[in-house]
Amino acid sequence: MTELMTDGDQPIRLLIVDDHPVVRDGLRGMFATAAGFEVVGEAGDGAEALVLAGALRPDVVLMDLRMPRMDGVSAIRAMAERGLPAKVLVLTTYDTDADVLPAVRAGATGYLLKDAAREELFHAVRSAARGASVISPTVAAKLLGQVRAPAQEVLSARELEVLQLIAGGAGNREAAARLFISEATVKTHLLHIYAKLAAKDRASAVAAGYELGLLVPGGDRPS
Repeated sequence: MTELMTDGDQPIRLLIVDDHPVVRDGLRGMFATAAGFEVVGEAGDGAEALVLAGALRPDVVLMDLRMPRMDGVSAIRAMAERGLPAKVLVLTTYDTDADVLPAVRAGATGYLLKDAAREELFHAVRSAARGASVISPTVAAKLLGQVRAPAQEVLSARELEVLQLIAGGAGNREAAARLFISEATVKTHLLHIYAKLAAKDRASAVAAGYELGLLVPGGDRPS
């Protein structure tokens, strides 16, 4: 059922963030024809979104994830750090664990895929404006799977060994020697670790490892 705006209600102020102009045009046109919404601005990347969110003070930001200059997760995190009040609703084509979990951890209120129906998107924006979370069913299933899975299953056994070694201060060459693999293979494992833990470097990967219980201070990983 379509939700209608009642007399006296203020329209929900939207900031649309996507690096594809045709997507922004489509979303702007969609919300322009629906009651209760006002598109106050558009941004083509996370850095521009951060500036506009501070200047325009939208109620809800529709945020793409993979964009140049500054990605969506970085923008969401920066908005939270600056205390900007806008709720962020991720709208993306990606539903992999490497995309979903970092966005939710960064502070996204909701997470929808771009194939969502028109009314589903309207409902999600209204819910986000109220502070309620709306997550697409496929994304919810992935989150539930992560909650149910033991923390150790986030990484493969070999990736856990590499993470443990770098947490102990080993460089790529030392890790390769200790695991009897090549340095190139160690680098490949590190790239997979970074992607799975949403880490940008060795330090943040190790920090995420401790946060997830993959590593324990002064000892081996949990069994």
